[in-house]
Amino acid sequence: MADPWRVKTAADMPPWLSVSGSSRFRYETLDGQFRPGRDGGDQMSSLRTAVLAEARFKPVRLGLEVLDARILDADNDVTAGTSDVNALEVIQAYAAVSTDAGAGRLDIMAGRFTMDLGSRRLVGTSNFNNVPAAYTGARLDWAAPSGQSFTAFYTLPVTVRPFDRPSILDNDTKSDSQSTDTRFYGLFGALPKFALEGDLDLMALRLEESDDGTIATRDRRITTVSARFFREPRPGRFDYEFEAGYQTGTARASTAAADIADLKVRAGYAHLEAGYRWNRPWSPRLSAEFDYGSGDADRTDRNYGRFDGLFGPRRPDFGPGGLYGPLARSNILSPGLRLEVTPDKRLDATIFYRGLWLDQSRDAFGSTGLRDATGRSGTFAGHQIEGRARYWLVPGNVRLEVGAATLIRGDYMKSVPGRTNEGDTLYGYTDLTFTF
Repeated sequence: MADPWRVKTAADMPPWLSVSGSSRFRYETLDGQFRPGRDGGDQMSSLRTAVLAEARFKPVRLGLEVLDARILDADNDVTAGTSDVNALEVIQAYAAVSTDAGAGRLDIMAGRFTMDLGSRRLVGTSNFNNVPAAYTGARLDWAAPSGQSFTAFYTLPVTVRPFDRPSILDNDTKSDSQSTDTRFYGLFGALPKFALEGDLDLMALRLEESDDGTIATRDRRITTVSARFFREPRPGRFDYEFEAGYQTGTARASTAAADIADLKVRAGYAHLEAGYRWNRPWSPRLSAEFDYGSGDADRTDRNYGRFDGLFGPRRPDFGPGGLYGPLARSNILSPGLRLEVTPDKRLDATIFYRGLWLDQSRDAFGSTGLRDATGRSGTFAGHQIEGRARYWLVPGNVRLEVGAATLIRGDYMKSVPGRTNEGDTLYGYTDLTFTF
């Protein structure tokens, strides 16, 4: 008689079905608040579990992914939101058709899905936040035998619900939704070995939104175009990355119902990086980086210069999110140095320093919520130092990650109106992830 309690393995699954998933426990703590109107520290424990099942009947694929992201323990006034909590939700449910021809491979997908494009700075799935961005719509992917690829998509971004604070803290369950009042669509193309052994990515994105009766928006109608030229890091050679984009269209300064003035958007961003990976033990890589996100110079004119990071995760460039997350791709000038090491296949570590300046002294700095309308607080915000180490306790199945970051206040953070008197910010977290 079969054991009813035995867990099925991949060998037990029919050949047309695959099931995978992960469960991550995290504890994080923050001391030295930088957000206005807050004091003291924050602590939070959270659990994120995701299970993806995909059935393949050539040429059709059917996918279903269920996410359960919730807070286990937190301070009553913790700064948790919809990026931390989304209890028992279908994050992906799609049907896809794939065809192979002499001209390349064509994939068409429809339903709800997550999405990564290029560097993921504008459209990507966050691996640090508990809740990734999802979209309902359709996408088309074409890949040529020579390596070129093309993506076109038309979607309605998914709104995580519930989004009121009491419901978030109670891990309440409510189905996410999407609305035709918010549309996100665009094109992406990748050209490998474009020139000088470097690859070229090109992207054009359009976001259109309006209030839908339950959600107040800034009525953004913005077009973003970007280009990325890069050479992937490899042992024994230099690598580089140059990415820049421009944003145009209209948006409002706030989500207030009384704010009906459409401002002309003129904004931009850039990421510059040059590195070298040594072909020696620990495979050390040292890189110099610079990030720019434009700010708004004058709130009294009819123009809006603050760059909008759209649906891109900030973690790779700007440090941990969660209880931390002061930096964003908006109103920032930031040079930095990063050192990465990989002692063996089970362990890797990174340490990263950034200097922090505002692009515009009168605009809010990053995601801190701090702003000096007079500009008298200057532009030097301070320094950020972050570090991370990851170790596979059981290779491929159980991984431990520890990380920390500190925001050392500069003249701006010490004098801006609304500042806290908490001193420098210290943040740390521990993750334990089980993968199957």
